[in-house]
Amino acid sequence: AQSGARGISAFAVPANAPGISYGKKEHKMGWNSQPTRTISFDNVRIPVDHLLGSEGEGFKIAMKGLDGGRINIATCSVGAAQGALAQAQAYMQERKQFGKSLASFQALQFKLADMATELVAARQMVRLAASKLDAGAADASTYCAMAKRFATDAGFAVCNEALQLHGGYGYIREYPLERLLRDARVHQILEGTNEIMRVIIARRMLESDAPDVIR
Repeated sequence: AQSGARGISAFAVPANAPGISYGKKEHKMGWNSQPTRTISFDNVRIPVDHLLGSEGEGFKIAMKGLDGGRINIATCSVGAAQGALAQAQAYMQERKQFGKSLASFQALQFKLADMATELVAARQMVRLAASKLDAGAADASTYCAMAKRFATDAGFAVCNEALQLHGGYGYIREYPLERLLRDARVHQILEGTNEIMRVIIARRMLESDAPDVIR
């Protein structure tokens, strides 16, 4: 077998194969509708016809999956931000302070405007990255990293601002903001942390053949 990335192969492993065991269900800050467990492999054997692709292509297959995964997580953040913004819009119209609705205070209007702008920018970046991935563009991985980094940071920020606009009510489980915030936080970690996304982007920018658009 070869060493390094070329020494890795991918296989489809049946969930009930002998030697596979599953850990306890983890108690997480968010994403509680999706169970999370550790998986242990102890002398697991599978037939050779379970090989995915060709021998030595496992790393390449995994990396291709990451690009799509990053688009997926970025899209989850856009959805969370959309929901949070809708809640904030409605609450600002309903809630009154000092005899006026929150919507009449310019400082809060500015906050809402910034949230909407960040949301639209994130959505457009995700769509651009997705179109490049669908087209098989050479720079698709870089754009997927950009979209994941920007959309997950922006999505969390929008959820956080929406909670802030709700004041103490935003912290109560009767309102959906606290869940959106908890769920959105992990998006900055999944499919490669946002620090790693910056590494991917910067390395590509510093290559001699990097396209001018990302220099």
